[in-house]
Amino acid sequence: MESSEAPTRVLVVAHKTAATQPLLDAVRERAQRGPSRFTLLVPMATHGLHKVVDPEDQDAGETQSVINQAVPLLSEAAGTQVEALVGDADPGAAIQDAINLHGFDEVIISTLSPRVSRWLKLDLPSKISGLGLPVTTVTPADVPAAESRT
Repeated sequence: MESSEAPTRVLVVAHKTAATQPLLDAVRERAQRGPSRFTLLVPMATHGLHKVVDPEDQDAGETQSVINQAVPLLSEAAGTQVEALVGDADPGAAIQDAINLHGFDEVIISTLSPRVSRWLKLDLPSKISGLGLPVTTVTPADVPAAESRT
């Protein structure tokens, strides 16, 4: 890869896992493969009835706190400043909007573990790879038994 090439534009999609070690490792590893620019996309959080009523009415505070916590860590892992976007509450729509508006070259989707991830139940990674971009899915290991409250 020649250094004169434009950096690869990587869309990092995460919410609850935006500041977790597996995602930071994936971003660090991707940055080491060649020039790249990263943008964190955090779909707007919705809870309970708001999912049905109007997700646009949701308080953006939770989403903004995810961004505030994750961007410095991701920027350090990437070795360059990471931009951040807040997306639609529907993660599929949020990703499509971001790709259409900003033109990304590949996508890293960070989800909760397969046992609890709504995004994996929606088959989000394969739907996004259907858009023709390479997709990497990062999931943390399940919480160790000592930390879980079952």
